[in-house]
Amino acid sequence: MQRLISPPHSLPERHRVTGQPLQPPFAPGLHWAIFAMGCFWGAERRFWQQPGVYSTAVGYCGGDTVQPSYEAVCSGLTGHSEAVLVVFDPQQTDYASLLKVFWEAHDPTQGMRQGNDIGSQYRSAIYCRDAAQLAQALASRDTYQQALSRAGYPAITSEIALAGPFYYAEDYHQQYLDRHPQGYCGLRGSGVAYP
Repeated sequence: MQRLISPPHSLPERHRVTGQPLQPPFAPGLHWAIFAMGCFWGAERRFWQQPGVYSTAVGYCGGDTVQPSYEAVCSGLTGHSEAVLVVFDPQQTDYASLLKVFWEAHDPTQGMRQGNDIGSQYRSAIYCRDAAQLAQALASRDTYQQALSRAGYPAITSEIALAGPFYYAEDYHQQYLDRHPQGYCGLRGSGVAYP
C-alpha cells in the first residue's frame, strides 16, 4: 500500500456511494488495481457500479511529478494520467472481471486522447500492483486486440506497467458524478465485446 500516496489536501473519510474508506488501511484480504481510461469521472463511476468493488478513488499515476495538482496534470507536463484506484474483494469479483470492464468501457486505440479529451493525461493505461496482475493485463490486451482487429480497429495503445505512486486527486473530483449526476462524461466504448 506504500504506492497509494495520501494527498497534502483533505479528503473525505468515506466513499460517497459505497460508504467504505477512500484511503488505506483497507480491510484485510482486499486487493487493488489502477486503471486510466480518459477523464477519471466517468471511469470511476463505471467501477464503483461493479459487484465486489469495495471502494474507488480518482488520482494521478504514471508520471514523474510528486503530488501533482489537477491543473498541473492538465498541462500535460507531469507525465501523469487521470487514473482510478479500484479496491475490490477477490471473494466477490476478480481482476479478470475488472479488466473486461476496462477494455469495453473505452476505446483503447486512441493514443493520447479519449474522444474529445485530448492530451497525455487522457491516455489509456493499466497500472499493475504486482507481476501477476501485469501478466494478466498483458494477456488480456492480446485477447482484446484480436477482437478489435476483427472489427477493423487499429492497434491498442494502452500503457501497461507496474504501478508507480498513485496520488489522490483533490476532494472535488472524488465520486464527482455522484454529486453531479448530469456532469460531463466522455467515456465511450468501442462497441466490441471482450471475448
